[in-house]
Amino acid sequence: MAGRGGGGGLLPLALSSFFFLFLLWRRGAEAAHIKKAEAAASTEPSAAGGAVTRYLDEAELGASLRRLAEDEAPRGLARLFSIGRSGEGRELWVLRLSADLPEPGGGSGDVGDPVGGPPIPGRPQVKLVANMHGDEALGRALVVRLARELVAGWLRGEPRAQRLLNGTDLYLMPSLNPDGFARAEEGDCGAQQDLSGRENARGKDLNRSFPDQFGAAQPDLANVPEVRALMEWMRRNRFVLSGNLHGGSVVASYPFDDSAVHKTSGVYSKSADDEVFRYLAKAYASNHPIMKTGTPNCPGEEEETFQDGITNGAQWYDVEGGMQDYNYLWANCFEVTFELSCCKYPPASQLEKEWENNRESLLTFIEKVHIGIKGFVRDLVTGAGLENATIAVAGIDHNITTDWFGDYHRLLVPGTYNITAAVMGYLPVTKVNVEVKEGNATVVDFSLQPSIAVPASDPTQDVPLATTESVTNTTNTTDANRTTSFHQAIQPEEFRHHHFPDMEIFLRKYATEYPNIARLYSVGKSVKQLELYVMEISDNPGIHEAAEPEFKYIANMHGNEVVGRELLLNLIEYLCKNYGTDPEVTDLVQNTRIHIMPSMNPDGYEKAHEGDRLGIVGRNNSNNYDLNRNFPDQFFQITDPPQPETLAVMSWLKTYPFVLSANLHGGSLVVNYPYDDDQQGVATYSRSPDDAVFQQIALSYAKENARMFEGHPCADMYPGEYFPHGITNGAQWYNVPGGMQDWNYLNTNCFEVTIELGCIKYPQAEELPKYWKQNHRSLLQFIKQVHQGVKGFVLDATDGRGILNATISVADIDHPVSTYKSGDYWRLLTQGTYKITASARGYNSETKTVKVGGKGAVQVNFTLTRKDSKVEEGTVPDINMVGLNGTVTKEFETLIKDLSAENGLERLLLSSSADVQPHRYRSYNELSESLRGLNLNYRKITNLSSLGQSVEFRHIWSLEISNKPKESEPEEPKIRFVAGIHGNAPVGTELLLALAEFLCMNYKKNLAITKLIDNTRIVIVPSLNPDGREIAQERDCTSKTGLTNIHGKDLDTDFTSNSSGAREPETKAIMDNLILKQDFSLSVALDGGSLLVTYPYDKPVQTVENKETLRYLASVYANNHPTMHLGQPSCPNKSDENIPGGVLLGAEWNSHLGSMKDFSLSYGHCPEITVYTGCCYFPSAGQLPTLWAENKKSLLSMLVEVHKGVYGFVRDRHGQPVSKAQIVLNEGVKVYTKEGGYFHVLLAPGYHKIHAIAEGYQQQHVKVLVRHDMASFLHVQFDTDNKIFGLPRELVVTVAGATMTAVILTACIIWCVCSIKSNRHKDGFHRLRQHHDDYEDEIRMMSTGSKKSLLSHEFQDETDTEEETLYSSKH
Repeated sequence: MAGRGGGGGLLPLALSSFFFLFLLWRRGAEAAHIKKAEAAASTEPSAAGGAVTRYLDEAELGASLRRLAEDEAPRGLARLFSIGRSGEGRELWVLRLSADLPEPGGGSGDVGDPVGGPPIPGRPQVKLVANMHGDEALGRALVVRLARELVAGWLRGEPRAQRLLNGTDLYLMPSLNPDGFARAEEGDCGAQQDLSGRENARGKDLNRSFPDQFGAAQPDLANVPEVRALMEWMRRNRFVLSGNLHGGSVVASYPFDDSAVHKTSGVYSKSADDEVFRYLAKAYASNHPIMKTGTPNCPGEEEETFQDGITNGAQWYDVEGGMQDYNYLWANCFEVTFELSCCKYPPASQLEKEWENNRESLLTFIEKVHIGIKGFVRDLVTGAGLENATIAVAGIDHNITTDWFGDYHRLLVPGTYNITAAVMGYLPVTKVNVEVKEGNATVVDFSLQPSIAVPASDPTQDVPLATTESVTNTTNTTDANRTTSFHQAIQPEEFRHHHFPDMEIFLRKYATEYPNIARLYSVGKSVKQLELYVMEISDNPGIHEAAEPEFKYIANMHGNEVVGRELLLNLIEYLCKNYGTDPEVTDLVQNTRIHIMPSMNPDGYEKAHEGDRLGIVGRNNSNNYDLNRNFPDQFFQITDPPQPETLAVMSWLKTYPFVLSANLHGGSLVVNYPYDDDQQGVATYSRSPDDAVFQQIALSYAKENARMFEGHPCADMYPGEYFPHGITNGAQWYNVPGGMQDWNYLNTNCFEVTIELGCIKYPQAEELPKYWKQNHRSLLQFIKQVHQGVKGFVLDATDGRGILNATISVADIDHPVSTYKSGDYWRLLTQGTYKITASARGYNSETKTVKVGGKGAVQVNFTLTRKDSKVEEGTVPDINMVGLNGTVTKEFETLIKDLSAENGLERLLLSSSADVQPHRYRSYNELSESLRGLNLNYRKITNLSSLGQSVEFRHIWSLEISNKPKESEPEEPKIRFVAGIHGNAPVGTELLLALAEFLCMNYKKNLAITKLIDNTRIVIVPSLNPDGREIAQERDCTSKTGLTNIHGKDLDTDFTSNSSGAREPETKAIMDNLILKQDFSLSVALDGGSLLVTYPYDKPVQTVENKETLRYLASVYANNHPTMHLGQPSCPNKSDENIPGGVLLGAEWNSHLGSMKDFSLSYGHCPEITVYTGCCYFPSAGQLPTLWAENKKSLLSMLVEVHKGVYGFVRDRHGQPVSKAQIVLNEGVKVYTKEGGYFHVLLAPGYHKIHAIAEGYQQQHVKVLVRHDMASFLHVQFDTDNKIFGLPRELVVTVAGATMTAVILTACIIWCVCSIKSNRHKDGFHRLRQHHDDYEDEIRMMSTGSKKSLLSHEFQDETDTEEETLYSSKH
């Protein structure tokens, strides 16, 4: 028993003892490992946790890294490898750090097993590359120190190090240019521009040796083995984030590093991910004690500053062939360049200090690889990961691809995005409204459904690059039916039906690959919120070139009529690939601005099905309305509600000066021209005034399509149908009220026809090549018709400027067209002789006889003289027009004109060196600190003050931005931006804080913004109701909590009158200290709850004085907003709401009394508009970046608009200013001159009557022309008023003098007579009364108010007759 019992207990005891000993051994081994690492660290020249004592030469570097990887780091944490060798044979070492590294498969370098081992699924790859310039050595030392810190931190169990290495695949390359480092000298700071060691062993600058998007030719890589090795290494990996460590300054520089113009500096070359790059650069700079100040103070460059310590590369200086641009354009990798110190090769004694400066920045930057979105793209059937799937983000023209396991990481800043995953052989999938927050990436996985792949060309085939070089000796093909060149044009290669995500990726692809001629934009959204995309093809995309006509194609208006959609995608490919090589295409693109909308009804397309011949599924939009019956009609009232697609297209047509257009349909084979209906609504020929022109352009298309030209389109379906030469009048075919082509002709300058492309509406995909073959010549020939007729300019004879909206009319053709912004016009005409008249309001018209031929448009210019604008009464006052003697310089006037031109503000935004990204809402305390921060950091241009306090004693802050914020400058226009009158709508508050920071950041960095600030007084009041804001709740879209102040008063009903009385403290502060100062020219108030702009009055009034100007100001804001001008807020419960132009009279929107805008106009003499920024009162903070992007241009447009209208000064004949003079506009609105006699008033473009009135001076009257792109200057000189009671002053003075003389003489005579009588009384002592009763009678007469005055003649006469008997002599 004892033996068995003992035997039974020995085995467990032995096992327990063995396990205990194993634990002791393992613990001892780990302790020994740590001790070994610490021992190594104690002797290492660059020890972890110790001072960085010196730089390591090549041998020391290799040994140090190998010791770290093989001896000090635990197994599976570090791996050292080389990606190649330098020109002199030195290894290009890389240290890989990440937890649980997989073993390499022999280091073959095959795809899927790159040098350094295979990737880890789902773990993003980050690389740091240093010492690219051999003499910039600091990064080399810091990378080694970083590696040691991370390994030591892992061993010590530090959470940050373990979190980083568990989730990140980190690659550290201390030196890309070891040969240059070997030649460089410690302590060489580069002050003498000594390039020793900068270049590689073969004299090449590695950071000028990569392929470049703007480079004239591909670089020769033979002499840069380091670059070849790096490019190959990048090809075998899928890096997400990268840092390039340099020296010579202290700044973070982000792409692009160069521009197409290759200007030395000053050109902001913006990438599609500019916001992301700025975010990444700031992540590093904001943690660097010197970099974040923006003032490196490098010797010899003490004046160089970088806002927030970051800069766009090309704006700093142009670097062609740089590594960071290559990373972004040719890989998935976002790379930023960090200049770490002013000294390129600082002494080793400074290394420890530099490590402390950069440690936190390096770690923070690496951690930013986890922002944005991440996930896997998998096969829906098998679940396998899909390699090389494209991840596209709507609105960002830069795609990435998935890794070998189908995983991806896409860096994005906080916001809401639509993400599409697509790969050949699968149906693409789009995830909408993906919210990206600050911090870790949002997980977005995709499962794609396999589809039958359409045969395509070899995917490895090179795509020819677009070129902007002119084609010499080309034949003008405008009137040619065929190209005369022997060049064989490149034809489209892929023919398939493109669903929306596929089409979206296709469009973005061509816009990205051919940026010199292609620009993708959207004109609005469908009911289902799909973008209505347009591709612009032009040699100067995004710019209207004066005298160049604009053309458009629209397809897929009926969603199930799809041939036009595919033909237009083919056309885009054809134009892009043949520009610069094919003479015909090159000529078209260089001389025409072409706009192509492949789908006007993307919702309907998604419902339609392949093979549909005559069906109607998908024909209408998602609201089930036929879009080609939805336009306003000349003969019939269209009762269907306007659809978002219709409104978007109408707004688009009002924005661009289109000359010619075609609307591509399906179901027959014919070109159909206006009119589409007639007054009786029956099938009959309905002739337009330009019937001959329409027949000519219709034939130009039909005759190039042989089947169409035959005129028997669908014999099997409609055997009796015949169209001579393939064309027909619309109404003669069948009546279409509410059609788009008639609306084009009647409401714009554009001539449009409708082209039916085939009998089958939705043919099979294999039929598509046939349609391209039949129609591609017709498509090109039709575009050429835009160059027929007459073209030219209408100019002002006074200053030679173009006249906007001048009318061009042709005798006997009742259809005028109008000029565009530069006075340019185009008028389609057939061959013949015409009398053409140009006229404009306020000008004398001019008529010319013109002969139009058949070979291109005839240029006919008109120069109009202004009509006599004499004043209504008196003589013409001394008035100097358009600022010859004004205070505004010619340079600033030119700036305002440039910013007012098409895309002027876009160019300003592109050139801005800094932007802000609002990502959170600020409480009152945070708002106060933000404003104080702006004031403290930009003291020279800001002044922070309190207008007063709220009920709960919160300050109502006012921030003025100006070059002289504490001085009175009455000659400068003053604008105010206010927000937060309703505390539950704080978006405006954040937008104004962003605007303030944006302006300050770009001052002295951006020329346009600097000039605007120098010439404008900008006042920003971000929160009028801080108490209400404090209790409002984020994501509460409809709640009224916080709308009122603490007393429950809606502040926008408290501005009741200009009289004193009980009112809320917030209202009183705004009225007394802002509005009643009466020195503002314009006010913009931001609110929420819809998407529109309202103008005064909010109170119900019968007439609105100056309504044209008020509406115009509101329209300026709406038209610069991407969607507001479409007039479709699409708010919940109001989805069918239509607000034309996005602008409405306040009383028509929300009629109420006591509004701030009404008070501002009535008592502050300042027009105010209210901007409603969105349907949701308090949207999530994640939407703030989008809201800022949408409103930024509009807010800046107000800064430009405030410099227009009429300005000037009023002086007397001696040159003295006349203040408080009245300036009366159009016999209604009044403003008053300021100190110095200055005045400024905003007016809509056109002629206006202005009256100047001041007491003691003659009134002055004038009619002034206000332009849309500049201010008009008036100098009013008053003469003393020489009329009194309407009579000449001299006559009045003479008569007055004579009258006074007569009065004085009369007074003297009366005085003399009275004196004589008085002496007679003095001869007796007193008057004696004989009877007491007589005395009482006298008293009675006086006391009872007798009608007989005691001084009347009657009484005096009675007294005189008794005089002798009633007086007794003394003697």
